[in-house]
Amino acid sequence: MSLEIKVPTVGESITEVTIAQWFKKEGESVEMDEVICELESDKATFELNAEAAGKLHIIAQEGETLEIGATICEIDTDAAGSSAPAPEKEAPKAEAKESAGPKSTGETKEMIVPTVGESITEVTISSWLKNTGDYVELDEIIAEVDSDKATFELPAEASGILTIIAEEGDTIEIGATICKIEVTEGGAPAKSEAKTASAAPASQSSSQDQTYATGHASPAAAKILAEKGIDPKSVKGTGVDGRITKEDAESAQKSAPAPKAAESKKEDSAPAISVPGGRNESRERMSALRKTVAKRLVSVKNETAMLTTFNEVNMKPIMDIRKKYKESFKEKHEIGLGFMSFFTKAVTMAAKDWPAVNAQIDGNEIVYHDFVDVSIAVSAPKGLMVPVIRNAESMSFDQIEKEVMRLAMKARDGKLTIEEMTGGTFTITNGGIFGSMLSTPIINAPQSAILGMHNIVERPMAVNGQVEILPIMYLALSYDHRIVDGRESVSFLVRVKELLEDPTRLLLGV
Repeated sequence: MSLEIKVPTVGESITEVTIAQWFKKEGESVEMDEVICELESDKATFELNAEAAGKLHIIAQEGETLEIGATICEIDTDAAGSSAPAPEKEAPKAEAKESAGPKSTGETKEMIVPTVGESITEVTISSWLKNTGDYVELDEIIAEVDSDKATFELPAEASGILTIIAEEGDTIEIGATICKIEVTEGGAPAKSEAKTASAAPASQSSSQDQTYATGHASPAAAKILAEKGIDPKSVKGTGVDGRITKEDAESAQKSAPAPKAAESKKEDSAPAISVPGGRNESRERMSALRKTVAKRLVSVKNETAMLTTFNEVNMKPIMDIRKKYKESFKEKHEIGLGFMSFFTKAVTMAAKDWPAVNAQIDGNEIVYHDFVDVSIAVSAPKGLMVPVIRNAESMSFDQIEKEVMRLAMKARDGKLTIEEMTGGTFTITNGGIFGSMLSTPIINAPQSAILGMHNIVERPMAVNGQVEILPIMYLALSYDHRIVDGRESVSFLVRVKELLEDPTRLLLGV
């Protein structure tokens, strides 16, 4: 009987694949579940296993592009019995090994990218903590995934043998297949077996353990090695059965040949021209978070009618209050009294008078909020994070300061959750802590406005006909002109200015 092997479904958005390489030749015998070829999609490289034992008949050649579901090869299962190479004496050993380790249930668990947030449509594979062929336990963390808001861990959804589909650095959509797990029973393979295998003589490993993958570079790894001019034979593979992975290729270094070294010594004898300053360069891969943030910022610039209005604030009243009550405030509430609580309270009060600044566009509708969830921009090691203070309008000064501190610490430790970073209605960013005098902050979509704080500098101001030197801060309000009119944006910022220059209004609500 002839069994048709078809191109499997490898992801929700993938419609075709290319035959990268055949590991078996036309007419050769193949075993059940043996890897027979390697396929490439626009997102990842994966292996194709034989679905039965028998004689192989290749239909699609290397380099051909096939649609999902197309026939790639056929296996003559009637020829399986005559091609068994192993002697009968070794069969009991194989059976003993199978009984000692985990047994396959025949079920394959496809893991897809889970929904991690309302506005998140795609994620990037940050790192795999397990390799293809490794045994994984149920709920064991196998990978770290980056979204445009946070990094989260991916637990295994079954116990069994892992097959990675999406490689590190790949960006895939929510719902796409990220890996497969061949479900097994009987627990993990015994460690003693692994030690015995590693202690086997080289001659035995070459005849028994080596497979088509030993010393073979994956398409991605082969491309990197070719660019570096490195022979794959000189690279030791760390993948399954000794395969050279993408990471092996990236870390491989080309050793300089001896003759060139000798020539360089001759050239070194010539006097060198001393030039001050270095011309070194270094490269590092842009993190998935930074790439996504960059993409979203450009999208906001292109898709919104963004304008910025400015004003200045006399910070002396707030500074006097902080100086007078700083110690007693900290003693009572166990938190310092900063500027952020004053600005947050001022924004929440001004938003009641000018609700469009706290609204957002949803299709053909404007969504107004009777609450103010203030997003606070925080500079973190992985990039800009924007955690949210929920219902800031109902919080006291000490509650705001404590929440700002809690979120900022979690952001710097990379422990913010998706829930803590989504759902904001208005954003405050403080470039003044880095010395910025004036800026035009970019709106944090889908919000309609963002307030930019800046550094406090003593400047001359006219007060009641007299020139006084006062601590002044410039404020910038960027807003989406599609929803916020000029009158509303300017009036909102003036209201914030009035509240900050007379902080008693914050306490009285007037």
